[in-house]
Amino acid sequence: QVQLVESGGGSVQAGGSLRLSCIASGYSNYHMAWFRQAPGKEREGVAYIRFSERTTYADSVRGRFTISKERAKNTIYLQMNSLKLEDTAMYYCAARALDGALWYAAGSYTYWGQGTQVTVSS
Repeated sequence: QVQLVESGGGSVQAGGSLRLSCIASGYSNYHMAWFRQAPGKEREGVAYIRFSERTTYADSVRGRFTISKERAKNTIYLQMNSLKLEDTAMYYCAARALDGALWYAAGSYTYWGQGTQVTVSS
């Protein structure tokens, strides 16, 4: 059983930065991702880090966001720079055991955190 707890969300002006954290308990050999969901929109994949630490990003955030992992703390991070109004959403971390399915397929993830809100204002 894996439990995921996100933190680090908040309100920031456009152009600013935030760093989200996701602490995993009962965590071992999982592939991890950050998703986000804005009101009235579907949940979308933002970034993905495999157990090997190879990463993949959505086109909308590539070059602005960085996903990373700190194994000793069982924690993954999402460093978000140059934030835009359209980045406003609830952000979730997720974990899955297998790397076969498309990384942005939310249904392929077994474990989810409760989410942390990110609000970007002008």
